[in-house]
Amino acid sequence: MKIIISNSSKEPIYEQITNQVKSSILTGELPEGAAIPSMRKLAKDLQISVITTKRAYEELEKAGFIYSIVGKGSFVAEQNLDMIKEKKQKVIEEQLSAVISNSREIGMSLDELQELMKILYEE
Repeated sequence: MKIIISNSSKEPIYEQITNQVKSSILTGELPEGAAIPSMRKLAKDLQISVITTKRAYEELEKAGFIYSIVGKGSFVAEQNLDMIKEKKQKVIEEQLSAVISNSREIGMSLDELQELMKILYEE
């Protein structure tokens, strides 16, 4: 498992870890049941605080991407692809709601917004 931390990113380090692990799981790079490094090992490898890796692992566990067994470590959880798709769709809906709100604030029409989305989608 390769994780790259950027100190210049606006994203907190624990979120960088969380997002990269999620991505590795969703792409199949980390298969179901695969062991992931211990919090201490990952912290040592990335030269960061164990508290940071603990928070990342807690977030991953809360979201259902990993599970931990005391004394054995953390592992990639079985993924329900429909559930993951549903979660992603909810995030997209929230982001689109914000886009629509911002568009209305500046007086952008629905046609203009659709044209902009079409251009961006096709890039």
